[in-house]
Amino acid sequence: MFSDKKNINILTSLLVAHGVKRVVVCPGSRNAPIVHNFNECADIICYPVTDERSAGFYALGMALADNSPVAVCVTSGTALLNVVPAVAEASYRHRGIVVISADRPLEWIDQLDGQTLPQSGAFGKYVSKCVSLSEPNNEQEHWYCNRVVNEALIAVKTHERKSVHINVHINEPLFNFTQQELPLERIISYMPSVMNLDALRTIAERIQAAHKPMIIVGQTRSRNSEVTDAIKTIGRKVVTISETLASDVITHFDLMLSRIGKDERYMPDFILFLGDNMVSKRLKKFLRLSHPAESWAISEDREIHDTFMHLTGIIEADYKEALTALAKMINETEGMQDGVSDLDNAEFRHIWHEQIKIIDEKITAYDPQYSQMSAVKIFEESLADMDYEYHVHYANSSAVRLADIYSDHYVWCNRGVNGIEGSLSTAAGFSVACRDMVFCVIGDLSFFYDQNALWNTNLRGNFRMLLLNNGGGGIFYNLKGLKESNACEKLVAACHMTTAQGICTQNDIGYMSARNAEELRLGIAMLLASDAKRPMLLEVFTDISDDSNALSELVKNIK
Repeated sequence: MFSDKKNINILTSLLVAHGVKRVVVCPGSRNAPIVHNFNECADIICYPVTDERSAGFYALGMALADNSPVAVCVTSGTALLNVVPAVAEASYRHRGIVVISADRPLEWIDQLDGQTLPQSGAFGKYVSKCVSLSEPNNEQEHWYCNRVVNEALIAVKTHERKSVHINVHINEPLFNFTQQELPLERIISYMPSVMNLDALRTIAERIQAAHKPMIIVGQTRSRNSEVTDAIKTIGRKVVTISETLASDVITHFDLMLSRIGKDERYMPDFILFLGDNMVSKRLKKFLRLSHPAESWAISEDREIHDTFMHLTGIIEADYKEALTALAKMINETEGMQDGVSDLDNAEFRHIWHEQIKIIDEKITAYDPQYSQMSAVKIFEESLADMDYEYHVHYANSSAVRLADIYSDHYVWCNRGVNGIEGSLSTAAGFSVACRDMVFCVIGDLSFFYDQNALWNTNLRGNFRMLLLNNGGGGIFYNLKGLKESNACEKLVAACHMTTAQGICTQNDIGYMSARNAEELRLGIAMLLASDAKRPMLLEVFTDISDDSNALSELVKNIK
């Protein structure tokens, strides 16, 4: 019988799944439930060593002997600190050990209770990964425990082979051993870069074998024609989703979900994710419902990003090289694969492409009232007629979401952590290092927060700004329930009556404004003119409710 502690059982199951066969165990009461589990598990051999300092080096010796990860399990308190020398030696020898420490409940740390010193982070830079496991109380907390244990056990096997630390918080009672079997835990596989071509070939074959395969491309580092070409090539055989942050091939997924909802016909059975962050929350929520779809990710930094909560494995590879290779492999594969014909795959593509076509047509036909939406629509349509080279930066929040509706080109955006600060400074810095025209489409809160970006003598006439000013954080009014709060207007949405005219005057920025459709069209025409010698800004004043209504009307038309 195993422990009734779910975090301990998750850990035990994944140690076995990742091939950890030897554990050096040290005496103690807090770690006793963990040691009990290891002793009950037929796939793990326990080696008792009383002195923790010696135990760590015992584990290192075993790891050196058979070139596989070995764990050492210690109780709470200073017992953990005695393992530091062995952890450091193992990391510098590239034969990392897995340190498993029992810990008191998080709320009792530093409360003058027995053995409650801070244990997480105790090894500093001597480990490549440190994770803490609290006892999970729901499905999401269980997923978290599973994910971070997978992360740690993958990290100890990567090419750096540094030690890792898994800290397990355990509440009393400690000694209830009522679980008959270990849970069958999801194991996340890892394929290093040395074998990525073989791994990609396997993925290409799995894509062809799937009934409903889907490839999602998140934010890419820069605009790249090879990425766009690869997405177009793959898209002829596989449903491929990408936003303006990825390429010139755009899928209006947020709007599409307004039509398809949770229709299982559109759910993939195989997912491949490349690139970095995405704008669409709906995409993430939708794909999290697709469990148990097989889900793989291409990772350049070997980090595990389990965005859709059912990751099967990661392949360490450059996303551009991976996309290009997959495009070639998929394009060359014809006919029947594992009993699944092209016709089966084609049906899934067909229903998706039909929806994409409908959404594109409805967006093109929709003529929004004067609003931020109409400003971005006119800007993007006018920009397409320009014969010069340009780059467009969008600020976070409402601005980049409007880009996903109307842009048909790659968009630059600070989407790494999604903050509104620094969007203007990033675009300004880009313009200083670039001869092409550089545009920044930005909301009012983001602009005024970062107004010092314009306090710079290096700015030139190639920098243009489209400021969308509706007197506050308009996106907050689209959040269900928040607009009913008395705190929404002044305390959350930060409503204001500020304009950019004075800021532009003091920084020698050409200033224009628009308060209606006629002024908007004229202002955008002037903003796009390429012969200005100094930076220019067009401030578009709109009403928050009009902005919200324009988006709601588009969604209504699409439904």
